[in-house]
Amino acid sequence: MVDYHATPGVPKPMGIIGPDGRYMEQEDDWDRDLLLDPAWEKQQRKTFTAWCNSHLRKAGTQIEDIDEDFRDGLKLMLLLEVISGARLPKPERGKMRVHKINNVNKALDFIASKGVKLVSIGAEEIVDGNSKMTLGMIWTIILRFAIQDISVEETSAKEGLLLWCQRKTAPYKNVNVQNFHISWKDGLAFNALIHRHRPELIEYDKLRKDDPVTNLNNAFEVAEKYLDIPKMLDAEDIVNTARPDEKAIMTYVSSFYHAFSGAQKAETAANRIRKVLAVNQENEHLMEDYEKLASDLLEWIRRTIPWLEDRVPEKTMQDMQQKLEDFREYRRVHKPPKVQEKCQLEINFNTLQTKLRLSNRPAFMPSEGKMVSDINNGWQHLEQAEKGYEEWLLNEVRRLERLEHLAVKFHQKATIHESWTDGKEAMLKQKDYESATLADIKALIRKHEAFESDLAAHQDRVEQIAAIAQELNELDYYDSPNVNARCQKICDQWDVLGSLTHTRREALEQTEKQLEAIDQLYLEYAKRAAPFNNWMEGAMEDLQDMFIVHTIEEIEGLITAHEQFKSTLPDADREREAILGIQNEAQKIADYNHIKLASGNPYTAVTPQTINSKWEKVQQLVPRRDIALKTEQDKQQSNERLRLQFANQANVVGPWLQSKMEEIGRIAIEMHGTLEDQMTHLKQYEQSVANYKPNIDKLEQQHQLIQEALIFDNKHTNYTMEHIRVGWEHLLTTIARTINEVENQILTRDAKGISQEQMHEFRASFNHFDKDHTGALGPEEFKACLISLGYDVENDRQKRIAALDGDDFRALLISTGYSLVCASPLCPVIHLTPLKTAADIPCLNCLLNGLFVFRETQSSTESWPSLIQTTLAW
Repeated sequence: MVDYHATPGVPKPMGIIGPDGRYMEQEDDWDRDLLLDPAWEKQQRKTFTAWCNSHLRKAGTQIEDIDEDFRDGLKLMLLLEVISGARLPKPERGKMRVHKINNVNKALDFIASKGVKLVSIGAEEIVDGNSKMTLGMIWTIILRFAIQDISVEETSAKEGLLLWCQRKTAPYKNVNVQNFHISWKDGLAFNALIHRHRPELIEYDKLRKDDPVTNLNNAFEVAEKYLDIPKMLDAEDIVNTARPDEKAIMTYVSSFYHAFSGAQKAETAANRIRKVLAVNQENEHLMEDYEKLASDLLEWIRRTIPWLEDRVPEKTMQDMQQKLEDFREYRRVHKPPKVQEKCQLEINFNTLQTKLRLSNRPAFMPSEGKMVSDINNGWQHLEQAEKGYEEWLLNEVRRLERLEHLAVKFHQKATIHESWTDGKEAMLKQKDYESATLADIKALIRKHEAFESDLAAHQDRVEQIAAIAQELNELDYYDSPNVNARCQKICDQWDVLGSLTHTRREALEQTEKQLEAIDQLYLEYAKRAAPFNNWMEGAMEDLQDMFIVHTIEEIEGLITAHEQFKSTLPDADREREAILGIQNEAQKIADYNHIKLASGNPYTAVTPQTINSKWEKVQQLVPRRDIALKTEQDKQQSNERLRLQFANQANVVGPWLQSKMEEIGRIAIEMHGTLEDQMTHLKQYEQSVANYKPNIDKLEQQHQLIQEALIFDNKHTNYTMEHIRVGWEHLLTTIARTINEVENQILTRDAKGISQEQMHEFRASFNHFDKDHTGALGPEEFKACLISLGYDVENDRQKRIAALDGDDFRALLISTGYSLVCASPLCPVIHLTPLKTAADIPCLNCLLNGLFVFRETQSSTESWPSLIQTTLAW
């Protein structure tokens, strides 16, 4: 069903719905496109007129103007009667409008009775000559009576017609039917349809795609002249239109479909008659073929069965293999074609009977003896003979294979056994034990025992060889004489090996007993000679060992150990004599029994010559060791005297230096009186220390003697010469620095006019915060000083000191008469340029992190607390 949008003055186009309720044709754009392109209306008018006339001429009439000639409804009803073959109600002959409307309604009712639902088509529009509605009504009739019934491969109507066109034109080049407008514009599709059904009417290869007018005119003229299809379109109308009218093309193409489908029906009837005749001829051929195939197959079965029933055995495996190969060739080459012939014979027979039955012909009866059952019976007999022959062949092959296997097995085992026995007699007859040692005899006995075990194991192989030979004799093997001869040779050789084995074992055991006594003596000799030899080697190593001692106690210990060693020499000499006696006893036994002893003792490499040689070496080394120990003893006694001399002097000088260091420390802290009195006292103290220098020089002389004697330790004192030197230099340096400080204070006092009371006040304040009396303020002491003055140490110190760079702070310290000394051992200033003068200051990093101390260097005009305040404020 089609529902158009209402347009004033223009009737809605129509569609049709088939009897099955399915919409037969989509006509959404029919009237809209028609209004936009008048060329389409022209094409439809011409095509529909020609189509109507192709049917009306059968009734002896036609129309000229499709709008006028259908207005009274008479020719419309006549057209429906012609194309449907049915009778419509009798028309009204009146000329009035009502008569015309009634006639048109009768035609529309007839169309509706065919299952077509008309939408928006009224009799009044047809009677009024409405061109759009009239063309729509005719298109509906064309769809229902010319296109709807087209069916191709389960597709119908428009789709079926399009599929039919595609199938018919598929083999043609430059033709690709995809629709009912553009695909037909070049005319090749029309020519392809005609050539496909009537190739004699069209020279398709001469047509050109770039000449559509010629192509279209050629197809239209041939269709009208030879196919009775009226010319429904003009070639120019199609070519000059961008898109030909789809309904006009469909109407035209449907005429080709009906024209060719009618011719095809006539051809089908003729083909049916030819087919009946061909079937009869084919049946006759099938009968003849059956008779011939049946005769040939039965003859082949008759000739093959005697060959399959032949059961004469062959003597050799080769001949039997040939028979088996012939049978396999029969199965592989000769039988398969006959199986196919039998199957084809049955198929032909069944096919023939079916064709005769379908043709209402009597059933086929083969000649006597050639029935399918006769062939099946013969084939069954063939299968039975074949099965029996195959079983016999396999049994015979297995029997001969068994014989061949046994023969091969016999020869293999015999070869292996003969290979094993090769050289065994010569080995058992040799007398290698006559000059062997006990170890060799035992090895030969073990080797002989292994041989006896191997010999016993080969007993089974010999028995198997004999059993296989016996089985070959029982099975009547053709080469049995050779087998028996070889088997007898193996058995005789086996008896000889057994006798020789027993004789050799007795000889080995007797020789073993003779050598065991000598071996026992060798073993005892080895057990005693080895430790004695090790003792002598150790003694020689100890006697020649280089010793290094540093004290008299160590050398006396070595002398004591040497004396103990010398006391063991008599017992060692007695042990040497006993060991040599064992060797002599073994040689006596060998000489008495005429035994050829191997060179050397098998249990040890220590010979009597070795023992005597080392013993003589020990006897020579003992006095040499005595002399060396006595010389070292004298040397160590001299070194001990040097140690005591140095220790006695060092134990006096060391404490004296320590006490003087403590005194100068107290003098530097607890100075009393005027600066001049302090300077005088320090000068006197310095002179008293300098007078002690001869004691240091004497100690240096004694130290020189110790070094020349290579003495590196001294248990009699804790003082070394290095400690004494460092203490002496430190004492002199401390005195000089203290005197220098007093001199600086005197210069400062005289330059700035500081009174003695101010100096005492300054020193009292400094000593108050110098809790550890080191003469310097550490970080915690300086922090306590700042807190006593009311300063926030953490904030004020960081803000004020951080604002100073190195040069500023250096100038500050110099102006106030103080110096900062780093307390950190990692300070780069300390490591690179040690502080020596009052102007030296620490690095800024140590300053900011508190790694410094304030040290008094000279007096100031201000008191010490006020000096700190001035410094921090600055």
